Amino acid sequence: QVQVVESGGGLVQAGGSLRLSCAVSGSTSNINGIGWYRQAPGKQREFVASISSGGVTNYTNSVKGRFTISRDNAQNTVYLQMNSLKPEDAAVYNCKVNKWSVSGMSYAYWGQGTQVTVSS
Repeated sequence: QVQVVESGGGLVQAGGSLRLSCAVSGSTSNINGIGWYRQAPGKQREFVASISSGGVTNYTNSVKGRFTISRDNAQNTVYLQMNSLKPEDAAVYNCKVNKWSVSGMSYAYWGQGTQVTVSS
């Protein structure tokens, strides 16, 4: 069993910064990637950023150059540093943990989400 807890959301003015945290606990072995997704009211959930166990990162185009995803393996925590925030970044941000078994089965675990609000 894997537990995923996000934190760090809040209210920030446009141009400001926030750092989101994704703390993973429980059975943390065989995690091959952790990603951040977001969903604004009335919109579909979208991919934001991810980092693999090997440290390879990916970002959606709209956040490239502004957001940085990183990891702290000792603490089983992944961070999303969000700089130069824009009103369109406002959403509930969720962390997704991906795991693979030796059989090839894939598992996904989601956190409860943390709210990011950006004022103009």
